[in-house]
Amino acid sequence: MASLGIPANTIAVLQKYGFQFQKKYGQNFLIDTHVLEKIISESEITADDCVLEIGPGIGTMTQYLAENARHVVCVEIDDHLIPILKETLSAYDNVTIIHGDILKTDVKALCDTYNEGKPLKVVANLPYYITTPIIMGLFESHVPLSSITIMVQKEVADRMQETPGTKDYGALSLAVQYYAKPEIVANVPPNCFMPRPNVGSAVIRLTRYDKPPVEVQDEKKMFALIRAAFNQRRKTLVNAVSNAGIYGITKEDVQNALEKMGLSLTIRGEALDLFQFARLSDELGKK
Repeated sequence: MASLGIPANTIAVLQKYGFQFQKKYGQNFLIDTHVLEKIISESEITADDCVLEIGPGIGTMTQYLAENARHVVCVEIDDHLIPILKETLSAYDNVTIIHGDILKTDVKALCDTYNEGKPLKVVANLPYYITTPIIMGLFESHVPLSSITIMVQKEVADRMQETPGTKDYGALSLAVQYYAKPEIVANVPPNCFMPRPNVGSAVIRLTRYDKPPVEVQDEKKMFALIRAAFNQRRKTLVNAVSNAGIYGITKEDVQNALEKMGLSLTIRGEALDLFQFARLSDELGKK
């Protein structure tokens, strides 16, 4: 099968099947061989790896993955793309195509079936509207993963590696940095896609930590505090957390915890780093 990274080949496949882009799925297909090669090299895929690809589209990146990995499992939500994938990937006997929604897919079961329970590598060109739920779903479910290399909206990639005190720093920055080391490995302009998106994109590699960089007694409580802090980021941390209705946490509790940590009672959530949120969570857990 001819490389789908070449625009003329992508157009030929789309015309053959009369494919219509679905806005609800945020479909933008990559048509740049240099970017595809960059993603493959940065995801560090070897012949021993099993790769999970989310949203393969017409199989453009899947072809590259299949030539480098031991096995590729791709999960595609759009049923119109399944017959196209069966044709464009027919030359590869190491690809499994699954029609489904990644948010409802048991990734752990895929890992057990296709990789003997060993960590998968995830590679994806993600629809922008659903990037965060997909990434957080993969991390929070504690599925065995060694890395996630994804194409996302540039500003979302920036947010994942932001530090305290910047305007883009938020709950996503903290969550990603708790589970993985984020690194933007390529910036990708709109003309590398069909149809062209209205925004720039970036490829970011999230290398999963064996152990998070901070220790916290109650991970769920820490993330509840983080969400509360950034849901009302203009408010002080004391007010944002005490307004969030987190079970058993009063305004006085938050004030006492901040005093113990030597922090101002007027501090905002965006000033705290991951270590401080972990400590705050542990202090509030002592009651």
